[in-house]
Amino acid sequence: MLPHLDTSPFPAPSADEQAHSAELGARIRDEIRQHGSIPFWRFMELALYAPGLGYYSAGKTKFGAAGDFITAPELGSLFARCVARACAPVLRASGDAEFIEVGGGSGAFAVAALAEWEQLGCLPQRYRILDRSAELRDRQRAALAAKLPHLLERIDWPDTPPETPWRGVLFANEVIDALPVHRFVMREREPREVHVALADDGRFIEVEREADAMLIAAVAALQRDLEEPLAEGYRSEVLPQLPWWIDAVCGRLEAGLAVFVDYGYPRREYYLPQRDDGTLICHYHHRAHGDALRWPGLQDITSFVDFTALALAGTHARLPLAGFNSQAAFLLAAGILDLVEQALDLSEIERYRLAQEVKRLTLPGEMGERFKLMCFARGVDRVPEPFTRHDQSRRL
Repeated sequence: MLPHLDTSPFPAPSADEQAHSAELGARIRDEIRQHGSIPFWRFMELALYAPGLGYYSAGKTKFGAAGDFITAPELGSLFARCVARACAPVLRASGDAEFIEVGGGSGAFAVAALAEWEQLGCLPQRYRILDRSAELRDRQRAALAAKLPHLLERIDWPDTPPETPWRGVLFANEVIDALPVHRFVMREREPREVHVALADDGRFIEVEREADAMLIAAVAALQRDLEEPLAEGYRSEVLPQLPWWIDAVCGRLEAGLAVFVDYGYPRREYYLPQRDDGTLICHYHHRAHGDALRWPGLQDITSFVDFTALALAGTHARLPLAGFNSQAAFLLAAGILDLVEQALDLSEIERYRLAQEVKRLTLPGEMGERFKLMCFARGVDRVPEPFTRHDQSRRL
């Protein structure tokens, strides 16, 4: 998804959508009334993941032209094919390799990646998709059954990350940006936590509350990396739970790669003085805006990724950092232009579509520089070059 703010009028939700949002809103209001207010991270968690009602848990179309945003795999097959090719040496090195995709989206990535590995002769022994959404799991199964029915026996949808040692690759595209974040505001050099409360008329409103010890420690840690203290009134986000999340999904990786693609910045760029209202962004019908309290359950809520925090979380999980670069640098090193040149039997219209796909994925004003790729490696003799070429780890 591309984080461009849009000030044009928003299409009104349908009657069914409004009823759905009202049902989730009522549940959130009940929880707020029990406590007086709830931390923003809890509001975000309910808005996105409440069973049967949250944005990612219910049946609303999310990806593609009919949804709210477009991710790289939805543009076409080139992104997934490049990732598949880059990971191929690691899969070949282990006869029992697994590929774990965190957040499978519509299933488009899995379809394209598995088809590429089949062509290259290095299919993983198992392809596992970790997805909290039962509705998205159904879509993924349908897509894979329609395109690759002969490979279905290799694919499963576990409820939890592996609990025993495994080898292979873990891959997460635009997952960390949707983890519930703690919002804070600086007051007299100390963070206050942003909560969600109710106005007299029942509307959701933001209020400030005393920060707990975990948030205080997280903000103090990030400030140690900054040249100047965060100014009075500075608002932003932090993910203090990220080290434990990374350890949960990657901790049992015995040998292989953990690859994360998302939009964000190194820490010193994330918390620039001029970025004093944070990076929180919402997506609704391909319009990006900053009102996270609007229409719970009907819009995506994300924040940019602090890649320095991600690198530190990997260290916490004993995962050595192997590479950090832009999406464009990775895709070019992985041979995206070669894939286009090899498509000789396509019509002019199809070749034009491929060219447009390459532009969206690689140009600086599109996804190319906004999105970054971070790779960790454990027990691997040689990390494939696309993950290490043009390494920018020094920026972290």
